[in-house]
Amino acid sequence: MESTAAAQPPVAASRPVTAVHHGQERVDAYDWLRAKEDPEVIGYLEAENAWTESRTEHLAGLREQIFTEIRNRTQETDLSVPVRNRGFWYYSRSFEGREYGASCRVPVTDEADWTPPEPAADSSPDEPALPGEQLLLDLNELAEGHEFFSLGGSSISPTTALLAYATDTVGDERYTVRIKDLATGALLDDELTGVMGGVTWDRDSASVFYTTVDDTWRPDKVWRHVLGTAQADDELVFHEPDARYWTGVGRSRSDRFLMIVTGSKTTTEFRYLDADDPEAGFQLFAERVDGLEYSLEHAVLGGEDVFLVLHNATGPDFALGVAPVAPTPADAWADLVPHDPAVRLEAVDAFAGHLVVHQRSEGLTQLRIIELDGTGTGERSRGLGDDYLVSFDDELYTIESGGNPAFDQPTVRIGYTTLAVPASVYDYDVRTRDLRLLRRTPVLGGFDPGAYVERRLWATAPDGERVPISLVARREVADAVEAGTPAPLHLYGYGSYEASMDPYFSIARLSILDRGAAFAIAHVRGGGEMGRRWYDQGKMEHKQNTFSDFIACGRHLVAEGWTTPERMVAEGGSAGGLLMGAVVNQAPELWGGIVAAVPFVDALTSMLDASLPLTVGEYEEWGNPEGDPEVYARMLAYAPYDNVAAVDYPPILAETSLNDTRVLYVEPAKWVARLRATAVGRRDFLLRTEMAAGHGGVSGRYQAWKDRAFSLAWILDRMGLAQETPQVTPLD
Repeated sequence: MESTAAAQPPVAASRPVTAVHHGQERVDAYDWLRAKEDPEVIGYLEAENAWTESRTEHLAGLREQIFTEIRNRTQETDLSVPVRNRGFWYYSRSFEGREYGASCRVPVTDEADWTPPEPAADSSPDEPALPGEQLLLDLNELAEGHEFFSLGGSSISPTTALLAYATDTVGDERYTVRIKDLATGALLDDELTGVMGGVTWDRDSASVFYTTVDDTWRPDKVWRHVLGTAQADDELVFHEPDARYWTGVGRSRSDRFLMIVTGSKTTTEFRYLDADDPEAGFQLFAERVDGLEYSLEHAVLGGEDVFLVLHNATGPDFALGVAPVAPTPADAWADLVPHDPAVRLEAVDAFAGHLVVHQRSEGLTQLRIIELDGTGTGERSRGLGDDYLVSFDDELYTIESGGNPAFDQPTVRIGYTTLAVPASVYDYDVRTRDLRLLRRTPVLGGFDPGAYVERRLWATAPDGERVPISLVARREVADAVEAGTPAPLHLYGYGSYEASMDPYFSIARLSILDRGAAFAIAHVRGGGEMGRRWYDQGKMEHKQNTFSDFIACGRHLVAEGWTTPERMVAEGGSAGGLLMGAVVNQAPELWGGIVAAVPFVDALTSMLDASLPLTVGEYEEWGNPEGDPEVYARMLAYAPYDNVAAVDYPPILAETSLNDTRVLYVEPAKWVARLRATAVGRRDFLLRTEMAAGHGGVSGRYQAWKDRAFSLAWILDRMGLAQETPQVTPLD
């Protein structure tokens, strides 16, 4: 790295290396930045951090103001809605001034009452929130002495006497599992290292199952650990040798079955172990068939134990089938909910008295209840009763079920939010059909959802496809737009892996909205918002649709008077960072600024290296450029790093983490170096690297708020709103 004066950005040395693929030479001047342990590389990243800090020094006050707004709007000492399972109510607590929370439980006092207990209105943060409270984990205590801390999976044993939990203190997503005796508070001698996530308990509570990864970070092995033995003596239960596939382990809600799932991007395979007959070992349910995806859920229909099979054997948007508890091929799965091209089935949860089907239609999530009351006849004679949706009236919303661990529970715990309505928790009683609001996330400081309007807009892509946009703004901002005054606008996108960016509320986002900007999500192809075809049309040879859709959304927002290019800032992270890099190459004139978080901008280089984490498993998302010249050519045509040109780019803020194992820090580092060396005009490019974090960024809520305040201050500055006073003044 060349030394630079404080008034100039760092300049990465050009050290070209040439690679040849399919007869084509590809020159990379900055691959030397890959040497993470090289002091010169660390020095360069630190110099970039210093440059970013100096270039944003004028925003220090605004950053502090936004951080204060987020903090003052957040109820820092808080309690989640308790969830019932195996004789206890489980909940989490947060405390003012502490980075992390705590997990707790209290005994169930009335077996017939499924109404969650509420803390006393005058309870103190230093006292138990509920009578009989037992502290399970204090995350602040676990995080003490670590610059980074993340809790992976945590699970209570079936006997409720033991707690297994996983921690990561580096950010590389390799966890260490410890087991706590909840009666004494002591840790058992057992310690499992190199674990992917958490563990799954056997029904006898005497052993746990867990997964480990291979050299490319692929979960490939399932192990069984008997408590009281050394990890070196653990039994290898399953190994998946095919580098395209990952594996994992879990337990059915009914507690009867352990499941090992193996999957690629397009194919799945399940094995099950019946706890009532453990000597039979794991049985293969249906062998893998390329392109066949399915999942298993144990249910009791009409008194008969069956597997519910959610599958794409009869159509791309999935059907819900039923099969006996036995190895069963796809052609023997009987329809319970047939395939419907207008409805994408995403998951099913089985309970003793009802089924909950997670689905989406017309770009919105839905929850479908199928009662198991024995009233069904004919084709529905398997004990099925009424079949209906739990509905809300908002135009844009996200509905989901979660926190429903008990097989015998008569209620469905529902999460609900919109762009203007804070996250809300409901209990739906299937017997009475009563929908009860248990909690809406408090927003302090005078927040009024009625002060905001939400809109569903539709852009037209170059191929004629209609692309949905979800938008929120303060009412007076929307009125001004309708009167002919465009607003600054923050446009977010992702568009990969069939991940849907559904509408959600954000306290931090209020700092932008209340200063007069609009916020929008472009639901581009490559995501799953409009069904499986939406995903299929945004990957592999159709990947350009993802980028064209986003650009079309930006142009639509300008054409409809919502904003102007100079005041529209786009943002995306990870694969959404690839989206940012592509759209800024293809339409640099359309954006007033770009935020790319942990961005996958050097996609071709990464996908050419099969030794890297995730690469081989990603072939079914992007293609294999090493093995296929056509894939190489099309990735070369859109990969952001390869397509940096001598044009006037808008200001760009790239954010990354040194210990990220999913998108290596070197990708944005190289990208910014090439932008600086190639672009003309403004050349305002910033690289910000967290030196002790992973793919998810910093740990701890206050650090996360400060991190977000940094990005939001930069976005507001690009919009010309850095000096604006928010319409709603937060509490002092």
